[in-house]
Amino acid sequence: MNPTRWQSTEAWHELLAGLGELEETFLAGERAVDGESAVVDGYRMLTTTLGVGLDTYLYAERSRPVFIQTVTPFRRDRRWGGDNTDAWYSYAPIDPRRTYVVSGNRGDSVYFSLTVYNEPSPGAWSDRVIGVLNDSDLDFDDDGNFRLLLAPERPADWDGPCIVLADDAAVAFTRDYQSDPLHGRPVTWRIDAVDPPEPIVRSDAATAAALRSVLTWLRTMTAVVPTRLGERVEADRLELGHNVSEAANAFAEPYQVPDFNFGWSATDACYSFGSYDLAPDEALVVTHRPPRCRFWNINIWNQFMAGHTAIDGRTSVNMSTARPNADGTVTVVIARTQLDHPNAISTLDQPRGSLAFRWFLADSVPQRPVVRLIPASDAPSGLE
Repeated sequence: MNPTRWQSTEAWHELLAGLGELEETFLAGERAVDGESAVVDGYRMLTTTLGVGLDTYLYAERSRPVFIQTVTPFRRDRRWGGDNTDAWYSYAPIDPRRTYVVSGNRGDSVYFSLTVYNEPSPGAWSDRVIGVLNDSDLDFDDDGNFRLLLAPERPADWDGPCIVLADDAAVAFTRDYQSDPLHGRPVTWRIDAVDPPEPIVRSDAATAAALRSVLTWLRTMTAVVPTRLGERVEADRLELGHNVSEAANAFAEPYQVPDFNFGWSATDACYSFGSYDLAPDEALVVTHRPPRCRFWNINIWNQFMAGHTAIDGRTSVNMSTARPNADGTVTVVIARTQLDHPNAISTLDQPRGSLAFRWFLADSVPQRPVVRLIPASDAPSGLE
């Protein structure tokens, strides 16, 4: 048979052509990035999300699911989509007609959850949360082990935690946050289908569909990134509220994630995003009052919503590693180099990028963090 007649051959050529087109999203046009490091970050984004897409669409087996790492504190090929150095995320494809047992051990996690998302069409990102369970909803034995169910309907003989699957349920996504990612034990996750697995059939049509889903996935990602960084403005203009969210060196108003959202956002979370634009001799002093919450952190990203690994440098702090001021507020000092403040973090000499705050299981939506741009030589070195 002529190879060009295979559906998978056509889909493969579409994927290769699509990758060539997608680089133009950050090389040309109104979203073109500026500078060597930003261009390199664009190619790393494409290769990383290609890897995640192949894992989740080409290699996935819904009747034999396993949790696939999508973010870790250490893997350089999993820096994408809003990663951070404190978290382990994983993904398992599921069939809404099947029942699954999810089990594991909580390790040293300070917050963890499992969220089920829909998939509007093959390869399309979720736009709805089907259900979520966090560690507050689970029962643990003396060793920290737990079990939960994902099922089309709750079994009559099961009174434990369960997410009832809607007809469009497609993804089980886990989050695990560690106070000390360098030394903490992450949650162990296992997922098992209750019913016997289907035969493994690697057909031409299924392979072509999977490759096209990967391309759809990549196109959606490049519709989101590179993000537009705020413009640097004079200090007196920052007093105009409508300019703050558009300005560099400022945070937008924090918000609670709704159940209907785009992508794999966490509905347990509140977020606030900003951007930085720093000269070598400048620093940002960021002060916020954390609400009562299970976990919070602040991270530095590039324009592709990607950060660094936990061993590259101190590019984030969290509620356990940050030291509070006397009044309960927390001040974080950000510069291109590592300064002396107890809560100082570094951009690793990157002049421009994004900033991300997140708070999990907060009692209330936090107040917007206050930001001051000052000479690095004037940056505080102690707590207030």
